[in-house]
Amino acid sequence: MNAQEILQNGKLSGTTKGSIVTVEHVAPEAFTLLCNRLVSEFQLPLSLLYATDDRKEGKGFGVHVLFSIDASHEWLLVETALPEANPVYESLTKTIMAAHWYERYAMDMFGIVAEGHPDARRLVHHENVPANTHPLRKDFAWNTKMAHANEPYPMHHIEGEGIFEIPVGPIHAGIIEPGHFRFNVAGERIITLEGKLFFTHKGVEKLLEGKTIEQALPFIERVSGDMSASHALAYALALENATQTSVPARAQELRVLVTELERITMHIHDMGNMAGMGTGFTVMAAHGFRIKEKLMRLSECVFGNRFWRGFIVPGGVAKSLTKEQLLDIEKTTKEVVDEMQDLFELGRHSDGLRERLETTGLLSKEVALAYGALGLPARASGVDRDVRRDHPYAAYNTLKPTVIVFEKGDVFTRWKLRAREMNESMKLVETVCAAKNDGAVRAEVHVKDAVGIGAVESWRGESLCVVYLKNGVIDRCVVRDPSFCNWALFGEIGPGNIVPDFPLCNKSLNLSYSGTDL
Repeated sequence: MNAQEILQNGKLSGTTKGSIVTVEHVAPEAFTLLCNRLVSEFQLPLSLLYATDDRKEGKGFGVHVLFSIDASHEWLLVETALPEANPVYESLTKTIMAAHWYERYAMDMFGIVAEGHPDARRLVHHENVPANTHPLRKDFAWNTKMAHANEPYPMHHIEGEGIFEIPVGPIHAGIIEPGHFRFNVAGERIITLEGKLFFTHKGVEKLLEGKTIEQALPFIERVSGDMSASHALAYALALENATQTSVPARAQELRVLVTELERITMHIHDMGNMAGMGTGFTVMAAHGFRIKEKLMRLSECVFGNRFWRGFIVPGGVAKSLTKEQLLDIEKTTKEVVDEMQDLFELGRHSDGLRERLETTGLLSKEVALAYGALGLPARASGVDRDVRRDHPYAAYNTLKPTVIVFEKGDVFTRWKLRAREMNESMKLVETVCAAKNDGAVRAEVHVKDAVGIGAVESWRGESLCVVYLKNGVIDRCVVRDPSFCNWALFGEIGPGNIVPDFPLCNKSLNLSYSGTDL
């Protein structure tokens, strides 16, 4: 079913711009009911919920929900306006679990109330931000110095004989960023697990307000350092969608190249980290990190940095690649993928390693769908979704990737899926490197007042960016890292396992603190 059929069957009217169909001016009292219908009746996954401050235009506050119509490669955007004096609507989370963090985020950052939300605790602000402080309202200055507050944040806990709480973090022994995890355990067995993040909120979305499209790019690339290319591409796609910019064909191919290289780099890292650092099978970590280093040095050689950064720009890519560079990319990538596949086979035949990975951290398809899980963790649990196929961008309409889906949903399945996806990415790299490397690689972007959406299947999952352009600069930029949707999965995959298996659950998702803590 496509967007027009959904509008017709739902007796709705909408405006169409490219692949985005917008249902505007939905009355607040009908908004939640309509969203519920789109999920229950038409089986549309909720991809994003975000808010806007439209008070200068006399529209109060906007709430916008983006649904994905995968079958027809379309998006359906549903919008409502809430009055400034009383920005309240009925919570979607009561019936659409995937909305849970989005609504809490809007409550913190805009003061919009999702009435009836089953967990209305602060999400971003925790204990240290004064009450009634909403940083994404337009009248909040980016350099505001806030007084220290002591707002309580009650963690969930259970009581009973032999039940103990184990606090982990927010400061960790390694180099990872801060995050707090609270275990309720009986012996070694986890009963409940809850996470609390957002300890180092950077204010990226506020900092992007008023920036030109060029000024904003470095901020976007640094949302999460291990996803620099993917976030840059989502941002560029949003701008190009808003301004109706046509990107040259060769640039589209090169965008595929660099994001697939980023995918291979991080899949190698994760395979070594999961099987080596989480289990004591250290040969996987030692050689996995050594192999990954070859790709990071390749990035340094070709792009001048180790994180695939600075290449994807609005309108295309920053430069063409020479025949010699393409040969180096193909040779190095094939070498590391072949070497990592040999290492994977070594681990796959280790009974001790498989005993730790198999049946650990089970995520059912039902739970993955309910939470709106994204990317590899979702596909390992039977959710057949991939933006490269379902909403083709760059050159993926012709370079069609094979989407691999498994069913079991445990740590071993997520580990194995990385190995399979790495092979598919290698095929795409070879195809792009073998193609003719001539032609323009960048088009000029003519900024105008408009709204655009960009979606990219990063190695972590669907990365989204929504850009509002006004008076030549960014008025609002929504950045959604896939980690934002997957962090809550810990509360589902942790219980039932023993405490020493939590690092395996953690590493099998490998979520970004920085990408979530905007």
